[in-house]
Amino acid sequence: MATSTNQWSPGWTTKAPEQGDLVLALSGSGVFKPEDGWLHALEAIPGNPDTAGFVSLGSVNGRPVFVTQVPESLVADRDVVPLRDALMVISDVPAAMLSTGFQVWQWFQDHQYCGRCGGGTGFHPRERARWCSNCSIPWYPRLAPCVIVVIRKQNRYLLAKSSRVKRHFYSLIAGFVEPGESLEAAVAREVKEETGLDITNIQYQASEPWPFPHQLMAGFFADYAGGELVLQEDELADAGWFLPGSRPPVPPDTTISGRLIRDMEIRIAGGGRGL
Repeated sequence: MATSTNQWSPGWTTKAPEQGDLVLALSGSGVFKPEDGWLHALEAIPGNPDTAGFVSLGSVNGRPVFVTQVPESLVADRDVVPLRDALMVISDVPAAMLSTGFQVWQWFQDHQYCGRCGGGTGFHPRERARWCSNCSIPWYPRLAPCVIVVIRKQNRYLLAKSSRVKRHFYSLIAGFVEPGESLEAAVAREVKEETGLDITNIQYQASEPWPFPHQLMAGFFADYAGGELVLQEDELADAGWFLPGSRPPVPPDTTISGRLIRDMEIRIAGGGRGL
């Protein structure tokens, strides 16, 4: 069934799905995708899963949307699109809906039991939370704040290749925010740890949810302030300073890293001195 996801609205309800409702079906680390869209009708989900295994996501054109997991044994490999491929390769992907769906499903799986007493949890009656009636505490979806940064040195900017990711992209320095840190302090620390460089003029640009599994990426620009490149080998395989128009492959504009790189190239090409 072809269903446009342009009018997707995030939301939450405790009601179980009914005939006619729509489903984002996950399988393993990918999306079980219909041939003509991203959402299935409830009755088209393989295996007739128990409706207790569905979680509310919101609505599309007024029709309720839920997320569930389909066992890999019921899904042919050709029908599953890995989430990372969906977000980084497919141009018309409903990125916000997929990101929300994976993060909400991860939360649903991780908090079926109370982290304090070990008892079973149920849905909170008013909020997107799992509720432990024994401890009277809610368990909300987790968010892990991260930072990602483009560093400019005169008319060049820094790109790095991860030592962990197999893709041939070069991307940006990024990392998790530590307890007690500001976002700007996390940017400076991550850059120093991974590259040996000092930076200044750290300025926030944009943010993006990143469902691997539940990050919130905060993007920054910064200026080089000193130091020589000394790579943290367990994080980076390579890094260097590149001119706009003369660089290795980078992530697409569907990602925050791709958009930050594009915006920095525009600024450098425009000859602007400040960020």
